[in-house]
Amino acid sequence: MEEEKKIKDDSEQKEMSFFDHLDELRKRIIWSLLAVVLCCVVAGFSVDFIIEDILLRYAKLAGYDEIINRLPFGQPFLYFKVVLIAGIIIASPFILFQLWKFIQPGLYPKERKWVRIVTFFTSICFFAGVAFSYWIMLPSMLSFGASFGTKQIKNFLDVNDFFGFIVTIILVSGLVFELPMVSFVLAKIGILTSNFMRKYRRHSIIVILILAAVLTPTPDPISQLIFAAPLFVLYEISIWITKLAEQKHKI
Repeated sequence: MEEEKKIKDDSEQKEMSFFDHLDELRKRIIWSLLAVVLCCVVAGFSVDFIIEDILLRYAKLAGYDEIINRLPFGQPFLYFKVVLIAGIIIASPFILFQLWKFIQPGLYPKERKWVRIVTFFTSICFFAGVAFSYWIMLPSMLSFGASFGTKQIKNFLDVNDFFGFIVTIILVSGLVFELPMVSFVLAKIGILTSNFMRKYRRHSIIVILILAAVLTPTPDPISQLIFAAPLFVLYEISIWITKLAEQKHKI
């Protein structure tokens, strides 16, 4: 009886109150913001390189006639947005780590092990999506946009609209590449099973093609197929990962 009381007392002491959770959340948000600020400072030193050699690279290679700015303070706002987005992307692994640290007290020791793995591979999947969109999707889309139509119409590219286009493609691709990790988490919770995913594999093909048509800004089928191809692969990988999560859950 005494041992049971001690266990209960220890568990009660370990339990965090509502205000403790708020204080912990405040700490994690502050650490995340500090990381973003630090990464923004680092990105600020290389902002010219990011804009000229990374963002505008494929626009120049695609053959756009001219890249222009139509707003009075367009370039200052552009530089600010580039530094901010670059800082958030660079700091994203640390932000995910802080999120895990906030969730950690409410998890069992076994759950903490796979949450660490999820945090690590979530960052890997996101950056894989960013890399795929930048090196594969963007060149084909921009080439299609620059070459389509009559030569009598010149293609002038507004730099702010172009930046919004790139950010949209990169973020959407990064989030879509999280499919395997989302499947892993849902399988761990017990919501998703590998048998369910196998059963609806044919339906997933139609859904993926629709998503590719909706999420791809350009209307050309080549870009849509380029976007859809990795989704098919990610779906198959998700089936395997879900099966693996089910086996570990049984163990």
